[in-house]
Amino acid sequence: MATIDVTDSSFKSDVLESDKPVLVDFWAEWCGPCKMIAPALEEISEEMADQVKVAKVDIVDNTDIATKLGIQGIPYLAIYKNGEIVAEKKGAAPKNQLKQWIEGQL
Repeated sequence: MATIDVTDSSFKSDVLESDKPVLVDFWAEWCGPCKMIAPALEEISEEMADQVKVAKVDIVDNTDIATKLGIQGIPYLAIYKNGEIVAEKKGAAPKNQLKQWIEGQL
């Protein structure tokens, strides 16, 4: 399952009401580190499709949720379970570190 694009209007249904954990990548087109981790997140979304859904929120186009969460730096990754943030990570990391972090939260 490829990453899904989530908007302010779809955040509730795609993330908060998801029946499986969701890793949300808050990013922007101008963010170099965001672009660096994007391919790794795509691979993780395929490799771990049965365990976690991977979603992306462009904070430039979707300011409501980013403002509500008080996001001040990107990339900002948050893992949601049952509508609540259970883990968060700021900044870029190699794929193996990202995957280990995700697995540790599931």
